[in-house]
Amino acid sequence: MVQTRPRFYSFDEYLAYDDGTEHFYELFNGELIEVPPESGYNTSVAFFLSIQLAALVGHLRVRLHGLELEVRGEPKNRYPDLTVIQPEHIQLLAKRNTIRLTMPPPALVMEVVSPGELQWERDYVAKRAQYEDLGIPEYWIINPQDQTVLVLAQQGQGFAPVGTFAGEQPIASAQFAGLTLTAAQLFAAGLPE
Repeated sequence: MVQTRPRFYSFDEYLAYDDGTEHFYELFNGELIEVPPESGYNTSVAFFLSIQLAALVGHLRVRLHGLELEVRGEPKNRYPDLTVIQPEHIQLLAKRNTIRLTMPPPALVMEVVSPGELQWERDYVAKRAQYEDLGIPEYWIINPQDQTVLVLAQQGQGFAPVGTFAGEQPIASAQFAGLTLTAAQLFAAGLPE
């Protein structure tokens, strides 16, 4: 038996599709590309950060990898490792955890970079451009390989670096000034005690 792969001509068609699994897919040129699961380390770092942010904004506004963002370009959607949504998103996302282009952008998006040149390119270039285009106020690129956190904030017509933080430097966030966390604390959170 030959199985045909579904092809989608719009993002709405894709949203209506259900393959009966719990897999995440990116829609690339009308075809589904399965998103592989995150590493345990990356998941631990994102989860630790989600706890810190939930203490500031409440747990309903902090979403882990399952939140989907509709974006312009290819692929048509992304699944950030961590997202802080706006208060109005809580009701808008009650039925489906997808922020559409017609909705306000989230307050903050974070990606934990996986090893490899392709992953670096995806987080530092492709996703940066797509998140910048959406008008997301702040984007963090958390790089375990370099042990750095690059914080970017919208200024004028695009992202500008707030800073690259490493070691015992406190991570500065314009959106979340109450966050008191160093890069070292963040990277240690992914390691067993």
